Amino acid sequence: MKKVKLPAARCTTFKNGMGEKYKWLGGLFAFFGVLVAYFGIGTFAQVNSIVDITKMTIGLDPVWTGAILTIFVAAITIGGLQSIAAAASRIVPAMAFIYFLSTIGVLLVFADKVPAAVSMIFESAFTTTAATGGFLGATVMMAMRNGVARGVFSNESGLGSAPIVAAAAKTKWPAEQGLISMTGTFIDTIIICTLTGLTLVVTGVWCGMENGAALTNAAFTSAFPVFGGYMLLVGLVLFAFTTILGWNYYGERCMIYLVGTKGVLPYRLVFILLIASGAFLKLEAIWILADIVNGLMAIPNLIALLFLSGICVRETKKYMDHLKTGKPYEEYED
Repeated sequence: MKKVKLPAARCTTFKNGMGEKYKWLGGLFAFFGVLVAYFGIGTFAQVNSIVDITKMTIGLDPVWTGAILTIFVAAITIGGLQSIAAAASRIVPAMAFIYFLSTIGVLLVFADKVPAAVSMIFESAFTTTAATGGFLGATVMMAMRNGVARGVFSNESGLGSAPIVAAAAKTKWPAEQGLISMTGTFIDTIIICTLTGLTLVVTGVWCGMENGAALTNAAFTSAFPVFGGYMLLVGLVLFAFTTILGWNYYGERCMIYLVGTKGVLPYRLVFILLIASGAFLKLEAIWILADIVNGLMAIPNLIALLFLSGICVRETKKYMDHLKTGKPYEEYED
C-alpha cells in the first residue's frame, strides 16, 4: 500500500479540510502559533525554569545560565530541523526516564502518606482548599481557571501544536497517527503530572509560598536532602530544553505558512534573542503572557475541530474496521 504524507503543517488543515474560504483561519492559527513560540510555552517559561533550578541547586548566576542556554539553542536552531530532531530524539527518552524514577523515589520515601494524599486531592478539588497554597487568596473558580490554563500549558491539548509535527509523518492511516499522538497527552498528564502533583502533596510543600521550579525543588530536597535537587535539576533542564527545541520547530512551520521560507532566518534570530532575554523576566508576567497567547492559538483550532469532527469520526471508524478485517485504505469510500 502506498504511504501518504500528511499536510506539511497544521495550518493547511483549515483550507484543505474546511474549504478555501476558511484559509484566513489557518493564517490566524499560524500567526498565534508564532506568538506562542515566542512568548508562550516555547521560550520564557522554559528559560525561567532552567534559570531558577540552576541558581537554587548549583548557584549558577542567571546571566551565565541565560548565556549558555542561548548558545546551545542557537547552535541547534541555526543547524536546521535535522539537528533539532537529532538532539530531541537523544534527550527525550533520558529526560522522561530520569524524572519518572526521581518522582517514584520521592513517593517511596513518603509511601505512608500516598493514600491520604490521593484522598485529599479528590476531596478538596471543589472546595476552598483548592484555593490555598499556590493560589492563596483566590476563589475556587480562580483555582479551576488556573488549573485549566496549567493543563493546557502541560499537554497543549486544544492548541493544535502537536499536529504540526504529526502532519510531517508518512502513514497509511491518518487515524493511526492521531492515536499515536494521543499517547503524548496520557504520558505527560496522567503519568508525569500526576506523579509531580503527588510529590508536592505528600511532602507538604504545596502549602508553602514557593512557585514554579522552587516548589518542586522543595519537594525533592525534602525526600533526598543530599542529591534531590540534582535529580530535579537534570530532569527539569532536559524537559525545558527539549520543549524549547520543539516549539522552535512549531513556530518555524507557522512562519513558513505565513511568509514562506524567507521568514525562517529572521524567525530563528528573534527566537534566539527572546531565549537570551527570558532569564531576566518575572514568573508572574511570564504566566500571564503565556496564558493570553495560548488562548488565542486555541480559538481557531477549536473552531476547526468542531467543523472537522465528522471527518475524524469517519477516519477512525475506517481504521478500526481495518484492524478487524484487514481491508486496505483504498477500498474505503469517503
